[in-house]
Amino acid sequence: MATFRQRALDEAASHQTGRYYLEEGPVSEYFGKNVLDLDKMQAYMSPQAYEAVLASVKFGAKLDRSVSDEIAEGMKTWAMEMGATHYTHLFHPLTDSTAEKHEAFVSVKEGKAFEKFKGSALVQQEPDASSFPNGGLRNTFEARGYSAWDPSSPVFIMDGTLCIPSVFVAYTGESLDTKAPNLKSMQALSEAATKVVNLFDESVSAVNVNLGIEQEYFLVDESLYNARPDLMLSGRTVIGHTSAKDQQLEDHYFGAIPSRVSSFMKDFETEAYKLGILLQTRHNEVAPNQFECAPVYCDATRAIDQNMMLMIVMQKVAEKHHLKVIFHEKPFDGVNGSGKHCNWSLVTDTGVQLLSPGKTPTKNLQFLSFYAAILKAMHKHHYLMMASVASLSNSYRLGGNEAPPSVMSVFSGSTLYRVFQSILNMKDVKVDSHTQESITIVNSLPEIFPDNTDRNRTSPFAFTGNRFEFRAVGSSQNVASATYIINSVVAESLNDFYDQVAELEATGVERSDAVMTIVRKFVAESKDIMFEGNGYSKEWEEESQARGLRAVKNVPEAYEVYHEEQTVELFSKLGVLAKNEIEARFEILNETYVKKLQIEARIIGDICLNHVIPAAVRYQNVLIENVKGIKDIFGEGYMDFCSAEIETLKKISTYINNVSVDVEELVEARKRANKIENIAERAKVYSHDVKDMMDKVRYSADQLEMIVDDEMWPLPKYRELLFF
Repeated sequence: MATFRQRALDEAASHQTGRYYLEEGPVSEYFGKNVLDLDKMQAYMSPQAYEAVLASVKFGAKLDRSVSDEIAEGMKTWAMEMGATHYTHLFHPLTDSTAEKHEAFVSVKEGKAFEKFKGSALVQQEPDASSFPNGGLRNTFEARGYSAWDPSSPVFIMDGTLCIPSVFVAYTGESLDTKAPNLKSMQALSEAATKVVNLFDESVSAVNVNLGIEQEYFLVDESLYNARPDLMLSGRTVIGHTSAKDQQLEDHYFGAIPSRVSSFMKDFETEAYKLGILLQTRHNEVAPNQFECAPVYCDATRAIDQNMMLMIVMQKVAEKHHLKVIFHEKPFDGVNGSGKHCNWSLVTDTGVQLLSPGKTPTKNLQFLSFYAAILKAMHKHHYLMMASVASLSNSYRLGGNEAPPSVMSVFSGSTLYRVFQSILNMKDVKVDSHTQESITIVNSLPEIFPDNTDRNRTSPFAFTGNRFEFRAVGSSQNVASATYIINSVVAESLNDFYDQVAELEATGVERSDAVMTIVRKFVAESKDIMFEGNGYSKEWEEESQARGLRAVKNVPEAYEVYHEEQTVELFSKLGVLAKNEIEARFEILNETYVKKLQIEARIIGDICLNHVIPAAVRYQNVLIENVKGIKDIFGEGYMDFCSAEIETLKKISTYINNVSVDVEELVEARKRANKIENIAERAKVYSHDVKDMMDKVRYSADQLEMIVDDEMWPLPKYRELLFF
């Protein structure tokens, strides 16, 4: 066996199971230990400073800078008691990851050291804005950007550093991150939703977004990971033949968690609990060595920050266990990829779940109002919704029989679907409940039970009782890149709903009748987005096209939706993104697509020329020597004894030649694409010409893996990567 691969396998076999992060007592005793929550703040701040923070967190009030020094001093005192020596503004640039620049508390004056942390440093810092993706908003020589504290998400300690969740904007004010537009979208949604809910309950003054983010991931032994250049550099295997056994027996899903994995899970859960992340679920996923963890839902800002923190924690903890966590959506061909399912819901400041069906006509009318508005939002902006999760890595996953299809649809469940059909037909509704007899309620509004229907795992946007589950988000993505779009399209639809109800009321129509009229109108206008069947089926692919629903078939082409008039109007009208910010994101999405595919193309070329072909040639030479030896022994009748070797030689020679020629063509395809100045057009050429050539190269390389002597193959195979 090739020396490097053998050494990796030997090292992997030597790795032991163990625990490295232990806390005594039940989780409740150390939960949130590393978080400065509101309760702890009271002990470190004056009543005036505490009230200022409380008003900002609870009611979105602007923080008075006059108390920022006192707040900063309290934070520093707590952080130092926790062993912190540095602080950082933790922000989310447009890279689907986090960024941080650490500053020391310690300072020196007149030769004496002391710790300080001023309010100005808490509220604002100045990282280099030109070195992050900015879509042309900043020139290289214009480096100034600002990170600013987001009080709605608590500060915390990680690795001896006080981490301050922050937004990141350009010197000229444009958003250079995912958090700022998400905060703006939530504000726009709160305003729109509050107007609608006030039609039913005037005591509500705000509506918040709750999120529960399920995280799927793969685990690979560290040694085997290091022996795969493609996994190390791109997060996925660009070559690799499927294993004889993978997930076809369906025995991994919810199976017994391996001891080594269980120890890793317990350790990262311990660290997550200390950061206030309430993880509640862990299990094996469908593919071998694929797993999932899920927290209890909380407010969207905190949920997103916690998910990004969790990904960091998992990677750090994995190092202790000699494991690598892979968040790439499709690291292994032929087995299921990974998603990040987002459970999205709305809750009033009075604690009412707006997506929970009610037990009275009024509550049900309120529920149906929000549901109808969401249906219309999903129908009008269905292509934008799917474009929000379109990326190179997620494109390998979406559309397969393992993930939502690449076309948007909304699953409601049999009961709700019948309710909407009856509303459209202007008939009373009879619903058979599992707890009550058939009932009929005035205004065609039956009592609707949240869990009286099955789930549809093939729907990108499925109603699951009191929330919608957006299943199309990729496992490596920052959820905010999708939620700001969900929030925005729903806010626009709710504003439209309220305006149309108000217009009818102004003509003398009773409010309940006006609301029901607009519910019926919205459902009628958006009924094509509703689908209760199998999203994987060929029939739905054809039917969705007939309904006018656009599927994301090519990622760069999907990005063009950001240029469409209704998209620009959506973000501009709500104040979520200005036109130049939309254009910047369009540029960044295409740049990122090109760069990642460019990296993958270079990796597959390198692996094939420096690993695959040399290994195949060595085995080819072995076969040649074998044939020569047989000929020397048997003379002219040697063909009767080595026909199999000859056939294998022909295959190997053909595939070696194909790989060599195709890699050269791949290089030329990249060169041609790189000459295209327009980044959007370059991305499209990469998505066709370069990606197609990569598939061609991979096919021949994977065939060689199946032919070349296993002892000579240099890279860990799928059977080794996917099974501990």
